[in-house]
Amino acid sequence: MEHNNQTQTISTHSPFTQPIRCIVKLGGAAITCKNELEMINEETLQKVSEQLRQAMITSSEKPPGMDWSKRPGSSEICCNPEEFGDQSVVDFSRFIVVHGAGSFGHFQASKSSVHKGQLNKPLVKAGFVATRISVTTLTLEIIRALAREGIPSVGMSPFSSGWFTRERQVSSADISSVAKAIDSGFTPVLHGDAVLDEILGCTILSGDVIISHLAAYSKPEYVVFLTDVYGVYDRPPTEPDAILLKEIAVSEDGSWSVVKPKLQNSIELTVAAHDTTGGMQTKISEAAMIAKLGIDVYIVKAATSHSLRALTGELRGNIPDDWLGTVVRSSR
Repeated sequence: MEHNNQTQTISTHSPFTQPIRCIVKLGGAAITCKNELEMINEETLQKVSEQLRQAMITSSEKPPGMDWSKRPGSSEICCNPEEFGDQSVVDFSRFIVVHGAGSFGHFQASKSSVHKGQLNKPLVKAGFVATRISVTTLTLEIIRALAREGIPSVGMSPFSSGWFTRERQVSSADISSVAKAIDSGFTPVLHGDAVLDEILGCTILSGDVIISHLAAYSKPEYVVFLTDVYGVYDRPPTEPDAILLKEIAVSEDGSWSVVKPKLQNSIELTVAAHDTTGGMQTKISEAAMIAKLGIDVYIVKAATSHSLRALTGELRGNIPDDWLGTVVRSSR
């Protein structure tokens, strides 16, 4: 069973001076309550942040927290400079985090049709502003959750960091600022965003497209998509006969086929009504584009033992039978 995928031309010049270990996509559906407007799934976000810390540093000791802002319901700001002492800076693996919007941003974007462009319309312009307010609110909470784990994370919104599209494809992006942040010891946090489009006026740039663009330049060892289900299924996972696709192979022309398990029937891929970025179809297309570069992509349920194994890089090579998730890799 084969599915064709459009190719994307990328220049070879890269500002990344050293290899990146991993790019992580925090799926919007995993870290937010998707059916409840602008509600974060605090438990999942906290667990994901903890697992990222475990994957990024070898030390079992948790570094001091870096969120020195007031938390809701607290009158104190938590900051203890003595915790840092004269110790050398903790050495973190070079990770990039990109998150989806989930219940933040999608509502505002779909109400105003920002993804279709026409910035000269008052409703579209208002929706552009509203979408960015919503999604950057979520970004801040993710950065704070990572900072509480001692991860030196910094937000880098695509709109503010020189990302532009041309008919929804990335036409230019200042990824040198991402590379410089990593070289300086920070973990960049990017997100799906409302951006300016050279033809349409504006559109929504999805987190999955951002990841495939970053992967082409930074050449990470592997990429992990954290989702709210165990991976990619042959049909909506809520259906009783849904089968988890364990391995998808991508050929040089970008077409993909299911290697494990062997399937008899065709695959249905659904998109949620309010999702302006394409849902699972986009995910597989972008994962295929990354795999074509020779980089393994693991699609796995967030905040599980399976996601921790993917984040730590344990799965490179043969995939253990007891691992639940989908690996998308080059057939070469």
